[in-house]
This record gives sequence, C-alpha cells and structure tokens, in this order.
Amino acid sequence: MERSIENIWKEGFQKNDDLTAPKIGNLYNQKSIHIIDKFKRMFRNNLIAIVVGSFVFLIVSWFLHIPVMGVLFFVTLMVLVFINKSLLNELERIDQGQNSYQYLKDFSQWIKKQIAINKRLSAFIYPIFFMSFILGFWFNDAEDVYLGERLVKGILHLFPDTYLVFGVPVTGIIIAILIMSVLAYYGGRIYLWDLNIIYGRVLKKLDELLTDLESLRS
Repeated sequence: MERSIENIWKEGFQKNDDLTAPKIGNLYNQKSIHIIDKFKRMFRNNLIAIVVGSFVFLIVSWFLHIPVMGVLFFVTLMVLVFINKSLLNELERIDQGQNSYQYLKDFSQWIKKQIAINKRLSAFIYPIFFMSFILGFWFNDAEDVYLGERLVKGILHLFPDTYLVFGVPVTGIIIAILIMSVLAYYGGRIYLWDLNIIYGRVLKKLDELLTDLESLRS
C-alpha cells in the first residue's frame, strides 16, 4: 500500500492528471488514523489485560499462601495502569481533523513522552517485582511457620556463625540489593524490549509513514 500511495503522489505531481494533492493528503490522513487507531486499541487492550491479570493473581496468591506477593504486584500494576490510562487520555485528545503530517508529529511527541515516563517507572517496577517475589515466599505460611524463618534456621544449622540483620542473613540482603540495583539499571532497556515485542511493528509503520510525508514535503 505504501508503494501505491507513492506512485499516486508521483502521478499527481509529475504527470499533472486528475489525482490532486488534496486526494493524496486524504489517503495519508486515512492511513495515519488507521494505524494510530490500531495502536490505541492495542494499548487499551494491554491495560485491560494488566488489570484483569492483576486481579486474578491477587486472588490466586491467597490460595497459594503468598498474599504479600499478590498485594505488592497488584498495587504496583495498578499504579502503572493509572499512569498509562492518563497518557492514553492525552492521546485521545489529539485532533484527528488536522493534516496527516501534523497528526503523526503530535503522535510522535506523545509516544516519546510515553516511552520516557515508562522507562523511568521501569527502574522502580522491576526491582519492586523482584522484592515482591522474595517477600511473597519469605512470608509464605507453611505449617504455621513462615518459609523465610525455616530457611534461616536451616542456614544457621549449617553455618552457625552467619550474621543476621533483623533476622535475615546479611549475605542474602547484599545479594538482594545487588540484584535490585541491576534491575533498576537495566529496567529501561527491559521495558524497551517489551515495547518492541508488543508494539514494534505498528511503531515501525508509523515511522515509515512519517518519513514518507517528510520526504514528500521537502
């Protein structure tokens, strides 16, 4: 379709036939709206999936005796959904009645803002997920004894000189801090990887369309 539009454009301006610039602009407007609407649907469906998945995991966590993990996951994901729903509302307010080039430029600015915000959030979200996982199993109530307490007792049995901080081996605390630091450092890259998997094809089409419009305007 991209090639056919380019041919129509050339015919309209090089051969001076009945295909005029407004008709070409209308074709680009329709294509821009179609692709961005597809992104909106994907983005909205992704938020819905996160909400549903969060509720399901919250319920399942109670039956698996890891409620701490379920609650922390749920709260973290709800904050993420709230922020991105606000961003989606901003996207909905972009005027579709303007020309396709300006429409794509406005969307490009929005997507850059959305990516920047979520990259910063990822520096906190992934470490929180890791800590939720650790705390969830640590406070797993197994036979009226937390799993973490049983683990510490086992470690002390093997290594009686283990130094504890608030009942937790200091070595474990150091390892957890290191892992969280790594996740915080690479959180933005992990997010971009996820973004490319879910929205990569749509964003690539939008970039190509914006490039075509810029080349035709030059």
